[in-house]
Amino acid sequence: MTRIGRLFRGLRTEGKTGLVAYLTAGDPSPEVTPRLVEALERGGADLIELGVPFSDPVADGPVIQRAGYRALQAGTTLRKVLGMASEIRRRSEIPLLLFTYLNPVLRYGVEALARDAAAAGIDGCLLTDASVEEAGRYVDAMHGHNLDTVFLAAPTSTEHRLRLVARYSTGFVYLVSRAGVTGMRDTLSASVVPLIQAVRAVTDLPLAVGFGISRPEHVAELRGRAEAAVVGSAIVSLIEKAAGSELLEARLESFIRELKGAQ
Repeated sequence: MTRIGRLFRGLRTEGKTGLVAYLTAGDPSPEVTPRLVEALERGGADLIELGVPFSDPVADGPVIQRAGYRALQAGTTLRKVLGMASEIRRRSEIPLLLFTYLNPVLRYGVEALARDAAAAGIDGCLLTDASVEEAGRYVDAMHGHNLDTVFLAAPTSTEHRLRLVARYSTGFVYLVSRAGVTGMRDTLSASVVPLIQAVRAVTDLPLAVGFGISRPEHVAELRGRAEAAVVGSAIVSLIEKAAGSELLEARLESFIRELKGAQ
């Protein structure tokens, strides 16, 4: 069992809702990312999604697109993100999920990535644009190195696709709360509860809800419905606004603590 599996087992036993924190690795610089992860963990984040910057981030809204551009300009590559994971792992046992697109993985090599990610202390991988119908080789490679494979389920997913997502996912299933790209929203989408119900019907895996989660009341609303809330754009926006400030880490820690307090 990976750190991700142990995390959700513990959350379920304690009856708690987990908080998954996303940040774009390498923003504002590769050297800063491990310190930002430490701040997120001090604030109470349960799992970290390390986003790999990509030149064509079709699933991401403008906040994360800008972060990816800054990270790429700073020289961030998939290999450097694995180096960041190694640095984080020297001081922390927090679960790490690699969040990326298919193209960088194919260029790196699926088997090579599985091997190197496991060696770096990564616990699993999520490919935002991977077709679950054609994911067999990728899944086999990841599982061969004891890495979880997390797939996305959306309000537009058919029952057939949800069953495939359930079949190939390990660790947890990531529920996309609304159609469209990532980004902060005022309220949770009305499609969240029906999606949770639909996925519960095909799997016993933990469910984490993301896309649009940005406020304590959003996290509170998911309590008892999903095993975790995923917060991304709100964190990346805070990093964008406070980059270069000595207060950045403290602000991140405080924001996460506020979100956790809603649980």
